[in-house]
Amino acid sequence: MLRCFVVSFLIVFFMTGGAVHSADADPASTPNGTFRPAEHAGGTLKLTAQSAPGSADPQVNYLAPMLQVEAVVYDGLMTFAKAPGPLRRHAVPDLADGQPEQLDDGRTWRFHLRKNIYFSTGKLLTTDDVVASMQRIFKVNSPTAGPYFSHIIGGSLCLHQPKRCTLDGGVVADKETGTIVFHLTHSDPEFPDRLAFGHAVILPENTSVNDTGNNAPPGTGPYRITSYNPNSEMRLERNTWFRQWDALAQPAGYPDHIIYRFGFEPESEVTAIENGQFDWMAENVPLDRLSELGQHFTSRVRLVDFLNLYYAALNVNTPPFDNLKARQAFNYAVSRRAMVIHNGGPAVAIPACQMIPQGAPGFEPACMWTKGASPSDPAPEWEKPDMEQARKLITESGTAGQKVIIVSPQTPGYLAMANELRSTLARLGYIASVRSMVQAVQFPYVQNSDNRVQVALTGWNADYPAASSYLETLLSCKTFHPHSDNSLNMSGYCDQGADLLMAQARAVAVKDQEAGDHLWAAADRELMAGAPTVPLAQVRWVTLLSSRVQGEVTAPIYQIIFSRFQLQ
Repeated sequence: MLRCFVVSFLIVFFMTGGAVHSADADPASTPNGTFRPAEHAGGTLKLTAQSAPGSADPQVNYLAPMLQVEAVVYDGLMTFAKAPGPLRRHAVPDLADGQPEQLDDGRTWRFHLRKNIYFSTGKLLTTDDVVASMQRIFKVNSPTAGPYFSHIIGGSLCLHQPKRCTLDGGVVADKETGTIVFHLTHSDPEFPDRLAFGHAVILPENTSVNDTGNNAPPGTGPYRITSYNPNSEMRLERNTWFRQWDALAQPAGYPDHIIYRFGFEPESEVTAIENGQFDWMAENVPLDRLSELGQHFTSRVRLVDFLNLYYAALNVNTPPFDNLKARQAFNYAVSRRAMVIHNGGPAVAIPACQMIPQGAPGFEPACMWTKGASPSDPAPEWEKPDMEQARKLITESGTAGQKVIIVSPQTPGYLAMANELRSTLARLGYIASVRSMVQAVQFPYVQNSDNRVQVALTGWNADYPAASSYLETLLSCKTFHPHSDNSLNMSGYCDQGADLLMAQARAVAVKDQEAGDHLWAAADRELMAGAPTVPLAQVRWVTLLSSRVQGEVTAPIYQIIFSRFQLQ
């Protein structure tokens, strides 16, 4: 029944063409740089979320809701297009005045800074800010310091002694010419994409090297955060020093003000948007409201395609999942069909059986965890659970009867998946339970090995369109940091063979992207054979807009662009 009404909703949606709207002319700058409001510019955009999105420090926060806010507040040398486009679209110049010059087979990258860019305080952007911001990534212990930037010369020392970080010889700037040169220890064709991710935004050189918490540093984007109380709301207003330099990289915003209120349940959020009290909600639309939206609000729904994956991280250093057979059994037993239903049905979700999502570079179908398949003989896709094989492996593991706790975010969709996993574990003979937390608390909690989380239910959106954004970030040896809230390898998994394949993939991709992608696929298979995770589903995001909103507001990496909302 659930699957039927979801499919009916999508049929109505696509027949009416409700998801497609053409945007009016962008807000732009006149030749002398003065902001010229376009039609539909002005008004207050009203957003809502179940909970606050965590720290306002853009080099620390790794939650999608805050990354969406920060996309219109901060800029990096590179960024991702803030407009609709293909999932594999790569970085575009932002604070850099053009694509970087690549030297030494990708070991050296030269950028040139745009002129006359100002922070929201009125301070002129200089290369000193760029150098200090790159150092700060290490000093503030950014989650991506290790996986994305430790190969900058001096980066290894910065990881071990962050407060003394200088990146001497790794980041060389010429203030007079506005040139910044990065020297890497090895070739990296993905380096511009890494710089486009939110943790590499450029902040004033005097920004504190500690997490700024609820105080947002100044940025160069079209908006600035004027207040943030995680218990109630965040407010943004126009950055009066902003002048649009590239509409694709950082368009001037339509709304004059943005208010983001927290503390509402998703069911209430949907009703409030239908009634015009809010314009958009951070959470996916609850499943029980999809039929209603399909019948009455089709033109106000957007379906967003982006690279993503829901999965369960299994702690390989804590019983029972320190046992390979127990991890494999869990993978065999999970009904990924149920996970698809919990995420809206086959029209908006597909089963996931590996860590590289469909549509990403390096994806090659290879499902080890379906009936009749195995690590040595994977199937092309998931079909159904193999409980017979799962129970056999549980018996061999000797782990039946142990207690297992699943730690899940507190949103309805996650809780539905968590309870499905609990039922699966119970059928395998475990004493299973679910512990839920607000996502801003859950995400750092499950990363810290001191908390001994056995199963962490989580999701991952691509930082940029590459296999490394999943495999290297989530499962490489260097991304496991014991006793830290910034350990993205939540499984605590380390496979030296897979790490070697990933290093080879990066090196080969410099000259042959296709061959590099094949090596990423091999690394994916190597990692999945160790079963440190249980991939569950990949989704399309269903989001609802108020009747006041028009224009195209979506983009693949950010999913939603707040500056693009046109308010009637």
